[in-house]
Amino acid sequence: MTNEGRREELLDIFRAGLRAADPRHAVNRAVRREGEMLRVGERSYPLGDYDRVFVLGAGKAAAPMALALEEILADCLSEGRVIVKSGHGLDLSRMRIEEAGHPVPDLRGVEATARLLELAGRAGERDLVFCLISGGASALLEAPAAGLGLEDIRAMTAELLACGADIREFNTLRKHLSRVKGGRLARACAPATVVTLILSDVVGDPLGVIGSGPTVPDDSTFADCARVLEKYRLEARLPGAIVRVIREGQAGKRAETPKAGDPLFDRVHNRIVGSNLSALLEARDRAADLGYRPLILSTRLEGETRHVAGALAAVFREVRATGYPLAAPACILSGGETTVTLTGRGMGGRNTEFALAVALAIQAEDGLFFLSAGTDGTDGPPLPTAPPSKGVSTWVWKRRATCGKTTVTRFSRNWATCSGPGLPGRM
Repeated sequence: MTNEGRREELLDIFRAGLRAADPRHAVNRAVRREGEMLRVGERSYPLGDYDRVFVLGAGKAAAPMALALEEILADCLSEGRVIVKSGHGLDLSRMRIEEAGHPVPDLRGVEATARLLELAGRAGERDLVFCLISGGASALLEAPAAGLGLEDIRAMTAELLACGADIREFNTLRKHLSRVKGGRLARACAPATVVTLILSDVVGDPLGVIGSGPTVPDDSTFADCARVLEKYRLEARLPGAIVRVIREGQAGKRAETPKAGDPLFDRVHNRIVGSNLSALLEARDRAADLGYRPLILSTRLEGETRHVAGALAAVFREVRATGYPLAAPACILSGGETTVTLTGRGMGGRNTEFALAVALAIQAEDGLFFLSAGTDGTDGPPLPTAPPSKGVSTWVWKRRATCGKTTVTRFSRNWATCSGPGLPGRM
């Protein structure tokens, strides 16, 4: 088969996984309406029991999720507000979708969140509230805690993005510096019935971490926040107001986030409707259909991007050299969420760096083809990524590509959005 043919097979396999993670399809699989009965998984919600049905949402995939729910609810939907990343909006008839900044929050996000919280506050005991949460919700759903301003949150976000903190550590701080994250959106909606549909972008699908768990009991504390500051030596680099809030929380001068056992969660139901694993399973089946021996190596890849990429590249080379852990024709699949620690003037982007790291590691090998892709169409900094497929954030395929000095230098500076000799397209 030609290189072009292998490339098309890689994209075919990825598209199969992408369909499984498609936000609209994920909602349609989880929610169905049968006359006046609404079913979400194994739970049933008689629409006649509710005076109004509201939709609240945030995330890069929240617009197609909202579209699917609007189609299902139809005339039962009273009102909705959803916040998405710039360029990810849709025009809906019964909901207002607003765009805001990501990964660093902006004023649009703060203002849109205020309007979303106002709607949440109008929900009563006989109302049903759907919350739609997907990747990016932590940045898009922004309501700084008392004593903090947007610039404080922006400065903290920039430091956390640069220092290599993982998503759990990142969101531990976010939850304790917010009036909407860490279960506080559920509090704003009380005493309404709340159903949250979650498209997971976090390794292991921990409900309290995805989107900073706005409707989930929080198991982290202000003490955990302090440990993150100490681990990455952030105290001197963060705004004084951020550090002050954390210290006040440690001293018991600020209320903790809502915890498990709080009665406010008695009428809150959180459900994951799509995840990394569901995408990889579909990709595996498609690879088998194409004649490959597929292996899902892991759904839990974490760590520094270039190090994880190097380890995976070693597995690819082992398969080629010895036939272990499986013989060719092999298709090795994996997923997760790595981090990029900025050491130069680059903007990072874990997927772009991952692709370039693998390309550098396997450049001397024949017969290895690699694709690195995300499911949301963008990667880290707000740079558009080229097709070939909507949803592909970065990809590379190669056969004995020669990586030149310029490519290696830019890689060392976390500036991977370039093409080096022998590397086709945007890296």
